[in-house]
Amino acid sequence: MCKDSYLHETVLLNEAVEALNIDESGVYVDGTFGRGGHSRKIIEKLGANGRLIVVDKDPQAIATAQEIFAGDERCHAFHGSFADVDEYIEAQGLTGKIDGVLLDLGVSSPQLDDAQRGFSFTNNGPLDMRMDSSKGETAAQWLAAADARDIAVVLKEYGEERFAKRIAQFIVERREEESITTTGQLASIISDAIPRKEKHKNPATRSFQAIRIYINRELDDLRECLAKTFDVLALGGRLVVISFHSLEDRMVKRFMRDNSTVGKLPPGVPIVPKELEPKMKLAGKAVKAGAQEVEQNPRARSAVMRVAERIK
Repeated sequence: MCKDSYLHETVLLNEAVEALNIDESGVYVDGTFGRGGHSRKIIEKLGANGRLIVVDKDPQAIATAQEIFAGDERCHAFHGSFADVDEYIEAQGLTGKIDGVLLDLGVSSPQLDDAQRGFSFTNNGPLDMRMDSSKGETAAQWLAAADARDIAVVLKEYGEERFAKRIAQFIVERREEESITTTGQLASIISDAIPRKEKHKNPATRSFQAIRIYINRELDDLRECLAKTFDVLALGGRLVVISFHSLEDRMVKRFMRDNSTVGKLPPGVPIVPKELEPKMKLAGKAVKAGAQEVEQNPRARSAVMRVAERIK
């Protein structure tokens, strides 16, 4: 039996499930299962003919899904990235028949709280940071080989870190003295490199976030998944995305905006050609966690939920 001692408080739980506009006979995808908060709520609303497809990179998350939904034929779990959502849906023969796709982006509480996963800069552990711990390069392996310029680019682009070059240089110099293999080592190096600290913010916050996004291809996967939503969603199907990082939210906002407005028309064209007609419509405004939720779960403070519906 799969046991998980790390609790996860699902952000915008009721708001996200409500935004999916669930039909009890519909087919839904939870592309970021985590520990199943959204999925459990979705399946409560499904009838005998409803279907739920859950996806996650994290083997522990998928093990949890298989335990929770063991014997429930309405649910199918896939270990992998939501960037490949079209493949999982095709395997079920449901291409173009999905009534809702939910993406709850970023790292989950169990991943952050388990020091052995290497995501935390406050709890010392192996410098791993892989969401899929079964494959790929760890943060330690990447930092051991990358040059200062590449490290600085990652810290600047994915973490919006103003001291990116200085931090990168400190990392390269320190690794000449000793291998950087733990989160504690990296957090200490970053702290030493930053000349001016922000109040109430750990100096390693942006750098750890940037390295995690890079190691897990988070923005690349999101870009690929968004592009595939038109292939998988049925007409009237909803795309619901919860972002915790400005780069993610910017990408989601731009995607939904560009596909819910009329494309730029050539001069003198009196009607909108079909290829330029909007493919989606926005479903309400961006939603943020309320004061009570933020008080109970501080990680909810940066959450932004956006919703769009396929209309073409």
